Amino acid sequence: MVAIMYVEHVRHTVNARTYEQVLLRETYREAGAPRSAVKHRTLLNLTHYDPADVAAIEWALKHKGSLEGMGEMAFGAVRTRQGPSVGSVWVLYQVAERIGLAQALGPSQEGRRALWQVLARLIDQGSRLSAVRLAQEHGACAVLGLEPFDEEALYRNLDWLDERQAHIEQALYRRRGGSQTGHLFLYDVTSSYLEGVCNAYAAFGYNRDGKRRKRQIVVGLLTDAQGTPLSTQVFAGNTQDPKTVEAQIRKLVERFGVKEVTLVGDRGMLKSLQLDLLVAEGFHYLTAITKPQIDTLLKAGVLQMEMFDEHLGEVCVEEMRYLVRRNPMRVDELAAQREDKFHTLVERARERTCYLAQHRKAQPDTALGAVRACAQSLLIASWAHVDVCRREVRVVRDDAALADVSRLDGCYVLKTDVAPAHATAETLHARYKDLGLVEQAFRTSKTGHLELRPIYVRTKAHTRGHVFVVMLAYLLRRELARAWRKLDTTVEEGLEKLNSLCATEVIFPSGARCLTIPEPRDTLACLFDAMDVSPPMALPKSYGVVATKQKLPPHRKRPETA
Repeated sequence: MVAIMYVEHVRHTVNARTYEQVLLRETYREAGAPRSAVKHRTLLNLTHYDPADVAAIEWALKHKGSLEGMGEMAFGAVRTRQGPSVGSVWVLYQVAERIGLAQALGPSQEGRRALWQVLARLIDQGSRLSAVRLAQEHGACAVLGLEPFDEEALYRNLDWLDERQAHIEQALYRRRGGSQTGHLFLYDVTSSYLEGVCNAYAAFGYNRDGKRRKRQIVVGLLTDAQGTPLSTQVFAGNTQDPKTVEAQIRKLVERFGVKEVTLVGDRGMLKSLQLDLLVAEGFHYLTAITKPQIDTLLKAGVLQMEMFDEHLGEVCVEEMRYLVRRNPMRVDELAAQREDKFHTLVERARERTCYLAQHRKAQPDTALGAVRACAQSLLIASWAHVDVCRREVRVVRDDAALADVSRLDGCYVLKTDVAPAHATAETLHARYKDLGLVEQAFRTSKTGHLELRPIYVRTKAHTRGHVFVVMLAYLLRRELARAWRKLDTTVEEGLEKLNSLCATEVIFPSGARCLTIPEPRDTLACLFDAMDVSPPMALPKSYGVVATKQKLPPHRKRPETA
């Protein structure tokens, strides 16, 4: 895209009175379009700006290629100095405008601070204090029109976000088309452990991070069929997965006004009680059943082992549909895992045998008990039998028992009440696999780019606001990932490159100043082009001074000693 920015003075007469508007405008032509296909758009109304500022902006745009030389000729001594980083802030702001996030948050100062929290989460993850310090180095105030703020203002802003979360989620949902986007929704939960104990949601529960003796919070994420987040919710750390489902059902009905729903959840999420709630609302479901439930269906004759094949099969029983498949890759994985465990057990038995041979007073029964305990911990005791013969600990593989244990390896069954006329078996199978999109969102949000933890907040409102900020940041990140997919860069690398694009502050003898933006180098220009975003030539708004109340403690200022 080729674009030229300029200042235009527009005069028009109404009732014998002449009015003048001063507009910052842009003439542009899409890449590949003919020269005659020139378009115009207004970027900013400068009518109420100080005339000296307007003159400085107009002059800077006309002579942006030779500011210093032209400045001495036209105005006298003109000083220039490095301004704030603007590349990543500008691109993220344009994306937020494009997807409707900026509009959903609103033009108030609270809305703009909330938007900065979202952008800061993408640029450099950290606390509210670090977000303020980040604004000192980036053109947040100039691009977003922010007034000066500190970390306490951002903590209050989390309360503001929490109060308006439902409204913001509704606005984004309507922006994407509302119920026209489909009736299928994905839902899953995760947990995030806490280093402290003072968070209002902190509790001991099933820890997915494998962190023992750590309190945690539980976070639920509801998305559409494409994995685009719709809503997030925080629960106490000891909340079981199925108990979070009812809140999502109410949310779909009351907040989003959805009349027809098919909720997709894994086997640990949608159990009998949750399925009954969905049916009571007239909704549908798609989930998987457990291995014991598969065994029950096999014994009842509803399913036969011959149905489990690499190709998807289907069985209909009254209004219930069962989608049947065996994953051959999973079969190989489980077989390899069992073989590794068996060799581990054999090695443990060999070590105990050597010990018995070297220590004649050692008891064989003690060695036998230790190896059997190992078999129990490895979950292979049902087919790997351990005994002792003449002070030798032996491990014997029971092939018949092993065949019975591995009978359902790679087998899974999906259960749904969606009618065949509304969705084919292949479509439903693909939608269940899309639960991986929610898991991907959790990985990116928790420990990946957006770093949900460490959680630096304590109150319920602040925790909900913090998690909501991360969800909104993930919305923007999806747009960046989609646009930069064909480039040889990750989202994190792309933002790091954009951070290097800094403004040039032009200071005139009159005291007027403006921020001009140099033309990006090629490696940055391709990032702008892929996003279909034009880099600004100038930032006409003045920017405030952002400062933190909390300063660096003295012990961190001490020089290092040998």
